[in-house]
Amino acid sequence: MRIFDPHIHMTSRTTDDYAAMAAHGVQAVVEPAFWLGQPRTSAASFVDYFDGLIGWEPFRASQYGIKHHCTIALNPKEANDPRCREILEVLPRYLAKDGVVAVGEVGYDSMTPAEDEVFAHQLALAVRFGLPALVHTPHRDKATGTTRTLDVVRESGIEASYVAVDHLNEVTVEEVANSGCWMGFSIYPDTKMDPDRMVAILQQYGTARMLVNSAADWGRSDPLRTYATGQAMLAAGFTDDDVDQVLWRNPIAFYGQSGRLDMSSVEPAETYAGNSILRGAPA
Repeated sequence: MRIFDPHIHMTSRTTDDYAAMAAHGVQAVVEPAFWLGQPRTSAASFVDYFDGLIGWEPFRASQYGIKHHCTIALNPKEANDPRCREILEVLPRYLAKDGVVAVGEVGYDSMTPAEDEVFAHQLALAVRFGLPALVHTPHRDKATGTTRTLDVVRESGIEASYVAVDHLNEVTVEEVANSGCWMGFSIYPDTKMDPDRMVAILQQYGTARMLVNSAADWGRSDPLRTYATGQAMLAAGFTDDDVDQVLWRNPIAFYGQSGRLDMSSVEPAETYAGNSILRGAPA
């Protein structure tokens, strides 16, 4: 089983996590910029953080044979903090860099007017730079937040195929499926989704446009939940090829739209269901 975790915050994790991930088939990750857990005192702290995402963290991952890319944005929670807003002027510098494969995380936390403005601004940046957008749906009132998210996406003019709406569940998946956007699911030990619930959604909606991630960060989370989901899929009767599509080919297809996904150092692909997936090429 080969795994590409499309949403994981490795800055918050240890080298032991990298070792465990590599041992369980994780060969590539995307790390979205996010809230560090406490308020920033100035926008300048984003610069050091972003530099780490495009420099230090890819090096750290490479020591375990894992390919690391990132997404860059002002996250929804900090969109409400006036001290952070000036980073919007700096984002274009980072969105032009190799290794940045999407704008994200963007979207909603509390669905405030400030979040509306910052969300729309950053979707416009995604269009300007020809990048996909990774969208965070709110933890509270998720159904309303998802509907509002899709309205903003439509208004922005970005193509639905360039948008992944993340942190979905049984209540929100159908609306996103009908929108043409990619569907993202975070598999957590206690909250969000678990492997068995994810399998039930895949049985109902299929494997196309599905992104399964661990979203592992500084809270209670598990960077091996992608592997656990793959095992649950196999136990439920999904084929090896189904698992490969969800855990490997789908993330490559989504982030590959950036034109910056470098998979050249990843081990050569095997042949799945008669389809040879070329080394370093999106499936």
